[in-house]
Amino acid sequence: MSLWFSAEEYKRRRNTLLSHLKKDKLDAVLLFAQESMYWLTGYETFGFCLFQCLVVKADGEQVLLTRAPDLRQAQATSNITNIVVWQDGQDANPALDLRNLLNDLGLLGCRVGIEYRAHGLTGADCRRLDEQLANFAKIIDISGMVDHLRLVKSDEEIAFVRKAAALTDEGLKTALKLVRKGANEADILTALTHANFSGGGDFPANDYVIGSGSDALLCRSHSGRRKLAARDQLTLEWSGVFRHYHAPMMRTVLVGKPDPRHIELYEAADTAMTALEKAMQPTTSFGSLFDIYARIIEDHNLTRHRFNACGYPVGARFAPSWMEDGQIQSGNNTPIKPGMVLLVHAMLFDSDATIAMAMAQTYLITQNGAKSLSHHPRELIVK
Repeated sequence: MSLWFSAEEYKRRRNTLLSHLKKDKLDAVLLFAQESMYWLTGYETFGFCLFQCLVVKADGEQVLLTRAPDLRQAQATSNITNIVVWQDGQDANPALDLRNLLNDLGLLGCRVGIEYRAHGLTGADCRRLDEQLANFAKIIDISGMVDHLRLVKSDEEIAFVRKAAALTDEGLKTALKLVRKGANEADILTALTHANFSGGGDFPANDYVIGSGSDALLCRSHSGRRKLAARDQLTLEWSGVFRHYHAPMMRTVLVGKPDPRHIELYEAADTAMTALEKAMQPTTSFGSLFDIYARIIEDHNLTRHRFNACGYPVGARFAPSWMEDGQIQSGNNTPIKPGMVLLVHAMLFDSDATIAMAMAQTYLITQNGAKSLSHHPRELIVK
């Protein structure tokens, strides 16, 4: 396999990371997030569900510690040339293997950064890791370092995000053809999935969301499928995925005559989305975006029906979530920068009336503000 990005792109990413090591006076970092490994080396696997670590030294040397099933995977998908395999066994302790590797790399007594906030580092493995390194090196928590480096996308990455967005659009176009009285949620979900895979897409980092009737108020996946009634509501959240880059979208689709409450919630959500589109400028922050959203929802007397966040960055992600680091929520001072890709949402769920209205789509931040990556209008969809 060839790598998905140019050699110059990977070199730029590595040099950017190494500059942060130099600034923080770190001799090495231990990366456990699969997204970090993919961004830095191209390495693709779901093997991060078990212990593995990419060691990056301040001089640029990279060593991957992983299991035997991922040896060929790393050789085939990454630019990593030094791969060390820890041996499976009932009493195996890969944290000890990592300590021995770090010793071989001359890192005894050095300043070593650890990416603690990673789905690939379980609580049990973290405890074993800390036990092994307690008297070995000066440990610094670098959680979020690589996450923040990944927030601003390069031109090569943006091309993949645009492809993912095209697959997202095709998914909605295909699924809407099936939405009607008596339609099976399973067929609609199949249409969303088929559009993604038939267009060359990858597995999404988390499940698609589909729920109708009272389940339209849920924003998580669940087991079981139902058929749509003559008058119904259907909430969908899905994403096209290309080279692991995501461009999610969310819509509540109505079947039959809308309830007046649907119209009320739609108008509030649409007003909020319009304001957020206008406010997504390089001169603002995640927190100020949420404050705008909260004020609009409050003006519509719907505060208790909203969530305490209205979006998040997206990009190349692995299970269990396609969310990148940092919610658009109160107090988050992360500045909005050109090259960021943000999913912005307005989700209003009235549990008293069992009425749902959700809309979300993905935007690219440019020097001139936010550009929607979807070609679908934000109009209320009634079938």
